[in-house]
Parts: sequence; structure tokens; C-alpha cells
Amino acid sequence: MKGRGFVDGGARGNPGPAGAGAVLLGDKPLAISEYLGTATNNVAEYTALILLLRKAVELGYGELEVFADSELMVRQINGQYKIKDEKLRGLYFQAAELIAKLQKFSLTHVPRAQNKEADKLVNEAIDRGR
Repeated sequence: MKGRGFVDGGARGNPGPAGAGAVLLGDKPLAISEYLGTATNNVAEYTALILLLRKAVELGYGELEVFADSELMVRQINGQYKIKDEKLRGLYFQAAELIAKLQKFSLTHVPRAQNKEADKLVNEAIDRGR
């Protein structure tokens, strides 16, 4: 089963109240909006990706094409940037484990304007959690 996903994470303040949002499009579509408590933007971005990957694997997706507006996360996941932050390194390994369960995976950077639905879910999560 093939799917497309959009992920976003954000924090109001860095760190600050944070949320993760993800949209999965495919045979079994879904939306994820989760309040994370106090976190950094980068932790929220990675968490959104992990939440999407977990659900996609659980639902039986074999191929996943994901889009995110975090250039840092996209380049780290794709091996273009080193991961210096220990917390991000742990999240990277969680994501990598889930990615390994897929037959095909891609993560592409998109401008924020093309990631509005996931961004909306982030803000809803933060608003609910405050």
C-alpha cells in the first residue's frame, strides 16, 4: 500500500509549548495532532515524523512519500547533515527503525506554504494543551 504524508512540528518559544501534526493520505487516511508539552522546534519536527511513521507501519503501508518544511530534519534523515544534538540523534534512530520497516521511503523538503494542513494540526495541538 502506498501513501503520502505531510509532517510538521512547532514550539511557541524555543523551547516552549510544542505540538506535532501529520496528515497521511492513501487507502487509510488519517490526521494526527498531538500536544508534546515543552520541547524545541526540532524535537517537535522529529516527533511528528515518528508519529506518522508509526501509524503508517501499523496500518500496513509499504511505501511512504513524506513532505516536511524542516530543512534540518529532512537533510539529517537523508544523510546530508550530521546530527550533533544527542536528543535529536535518539529521535533520528527511532525514525530510522520505522523507516527500515517500509519497502520504500522518501522525505522531501517543501516550503511552509505547501505544508498548511500539518501546520494547522500543530497549532491545534498546542492550543489544546495550553
